[in-house]
Amino acid sequence: MSIFEVIMLLCFGSAWPVSIYKSIKSKTTGGKSLFFLIIIAIGYVSGTIHKILFSKDWVMFLYILNFCMVAFDILLYFRNKKRENVDLVST
Repeated sequence: MSIFEVIMLLCFGSAWPVSIYKSIKSKTTGGKSLFFLIIIAIGYVSGTIHKILFSKDWVMFLYILNFCMVAFDILLYFRNKKRENVDLVST
């Protein structure tokens, strides 16, 4: 475990609740990139796998927590995209 790894995960992790809140509140995909979200999710999965295989410690929890928040934001992206498509059809 590295203190710098912990700081990085805490900093990145603190941004996801804000992103999720904005996705819920705005009900749009504006300002979101599905490609970016998927790349970040892959990064967290890779970090978790590394922790499992080579360096099992409590920091793995931060990778999993961050991945769960990104996964939730991805789900919100699809919900909002569907909502936008329905709005386009109904207008």
